[in-house]
Amino acid sequence: MCKKNLYKAAMFFPVVFLLHLSASAQVTQHTMSEKQGADSGIAIHQETDFKASPRQLYEVLISSKAFSDCTKKSFPSFPPASAKIDSVVGGSFSLFDGHIVGRILELVPDERIVEAWRVVDWPAGIYSIARFEFRPNNAGTTLVFDHIGFPKGLAAHLSSGWSEHYWVALAKYLQE
Repeated sequence: MCKKNLYKAAMFFPVVFLLHLSASAQVTQHTMSEKQGADSGIAIHQETDFKASPRQLYEVLISSKAFSDCTKKSFPSFPPASAKIDSVVGGSFSLFDGHIVGRILELVPDERIVEAWRVVDWPAGIYSIARFEFRPNNAGTTLVFDHIGFPKGLAAHLSSGWSEHYWVALAKYLQE
């Protein structure tokens, strides 16, 4: 099944959980869905509103310096250059001081980022797909996030990690 169809298949299976984030006034709602299907495994779907432009969010997520600064602000124990991002299609990335690695599969400036994404302690050769879509809204941007293809049993852990290490950290960083 091609990646596009795999992604579409992952979006149509029905268990939805709503979580509300109160960590920052900048993040207004966070939604997580876990959906299981024969071809797609488990999927995470989250939507988070930011008081920032699509460009601001896009730039932080593809910039080594900005992502490192964002990480450092929320997690002072990380070194100042904890992210290394080659921000071109096919470019590699290493985040959180090498804990997360992968390749950039698609970049549509200010609209979408798609990555082959993995935690370094997953079994060799296992990559998931992380898709970030930026939708302008009246107050800023709704970030629509989908994560598919990760190892079974990790949905809750990954979902809370996206929340804490990405969305709350981004909101905190962008409110400066």
